[in-house]
Formats: sequence, C-alpha cells, structure tokens
Amino acid sequence: MRRFQTLATLLTILLPACGNSEKQAETPHEAPNPLFAPKRLTGTAPTAFRVRLATSVGDVVIQVHRTWSPNGVDRFYNLVKNGFYDDTRVYRVLPDFMAQFGLNGDGRINVAWKNSIIVDDPVVQSNTRGRVSFAKGGPNSRTTEVFIDLRDNPALDGRGFSPFGEVVEGMDVVDHFYDGYGDGPPRGDGPYQAQAQVQGNRYLDATFPKLTRIVSASVEAGGA
Repeated sequence: MRRFQTLATLLTILLPACGNSEKQAETPHEAPNPLFAPKRLTGTAPTAFRVRLATSVGDVVIQVHRTWSPNGVDRFYNLVKNGFYDDTRVYRVLPDFMAQFGLNGDGRINVAWKNSIIVDDPVVQSNTRGRVSFAKGGPNSRTTEVFIDLRDNPALDGRGFSPFGEVVEGMDVVDHFYDGYGDGPPRGDGPYQAQAQVQGNRYLDATFPKLTRIVSASVEAGGA
C-alpha cells in the first residue's frame, strides 16, 4: 500500500512539471511582416535625414531632402525603416548611366507593392551624378525601385524623374557596383525585371550571382 502511495505522490509531482515543459516548448507567434501591408506604411518623413546602404562592396550614404520630392521621400523613408531594401540586389547597372535597385528578395512582398503607386512630384532638382530618384514607367507609376545617376542625366528631368536625395559618401563604391550582366530583356541578357519581381533573390542569386548586394539600409539622423 505504501508503494502505491509513493507512486501516486511521484505522479502528482511530475505531471505539473511536464505541463510546464510543454508550455515552455511552445514557439511564440512571430509578428506579421509590415511590408505585406503597404497601406499602413504612410508616415511622414523628417525634413532631412541620411540613409546608409551597407553593400557587399562598401557603404554608401544618401542625403535625403523632403523638400525636393515629398511623396518620394515619404515612400523611401517608410521602405527603409521597415527593412524593404535589406538583403536586396542592385540588379540593373548600366555603365555611364545609372544603377538601379528596389526589388525585395521575397517575391510575395514585391507583389504586395506592385500597385501601391505614389503621385509624381514636380522636378525641382536635376538628375546630376550621384542624385537618387525613383524609377517609373510613366506618369504616377513610382513604387519601390530607385536609381543612382552615374553621370549627369539632364534628359531625365524632362521625363519627370524627380531626385529626392544625393550620395554624399561612397560614390566610389557606387562606381564599383557590378555591371557585367548588362540590361535585361528585351535590350539585353541581364536580369529580367518581371521574373525578379515574382521570384526575388531566388532567381537573381541563382542566375546572376555576381550582383552587388545591399546587406542593409538604415535611417540616420543628420544633414540639412
């Protein structure tokens, strides 16, 4: 009888402990990725700030001016703050013209932003070397992709490309972004933008492994 009482006591002690272990082993739910909800990322950017791009070939610092292109700056600010450009690729580099990036590594996120356009801003600054503007395919079509001018490109001013910032540190790094693949179809055999939008880094890394990588993009205070 005493042996049965001892076993019962042991079970009483062990059962709560097992229950606690199961609770501790539960995996906490991850917070939803804000990049899947573009309509929520509409905060107003500071008047001036800097963005540091840590790339596979060095750091690039962009001075951003909200007065130059308010809609563009607000979009860029919200994308950077929420990690959109982290672990992405500079997928289109045309020598003596421009270097373009802004497709997320996760194709599902690109799909979420595909139709999240912003209204054009007036062009108040010229596309000179080192200036940064949003890419677009026509009026009021800017979404997430941006480019850095590798030379003075005044012809882009008349086509509505509104600079929102300029490289103030690391233009020599920009000049070393990998440009060996050339333009994409139909102009060349480089990365196919439509496929990169859908498949993200899975496609770019498998087919174009030498592309310069943006490891992270972060907002820094400073500038005027």
